[in-house]
Amino acid sequence: QVQLVESGGGLVQAGDSLRLSCAASGRTFNNNAMGWFRQAPGKEREFVAAISWNGGSTYYADSVKGRFTISRDNAKNTLYLRMNSLKPEDTAVYYCAAGRWSGVSTTFHDYPYWGQGTQVTVSS
Repeated sequence: QVQLVESGGGLVQAGDSLRLSCAASGRTFNNNAMGWFRQAPGKEREFVAAISWNGGSTYYADSVKGRFTISRDNAKNTLYLRMNSLKPEDTAVYYCAAGRWSGVSTTFHDYPYWGQGTQVTVSS
């Protein structure tokens, strides 16, 4: 059974940092791109960041560029999202996803595997 399990969310103040992790089990995704998406209350799920199969390419939403860093450790089958300078508008449930292809994608439908999400709340 394929599972993606996120961790590291929590309640922080504006300007703080968090690191999210996503551990994969049931299969490896070393040949697949992976990504982070988020969904705020009342809003659609949106793309945050993606990384190619070997970490050679990354892509970020404009809203997080320069503040968030996506990385992966294929030996540990784990994906990370380092979030610095957090803002209240970053408040959302954050989901990791494993892609259908090896290259990065911002498209929701290119990610067939999803975790259950971890809540990030940023207070002002």
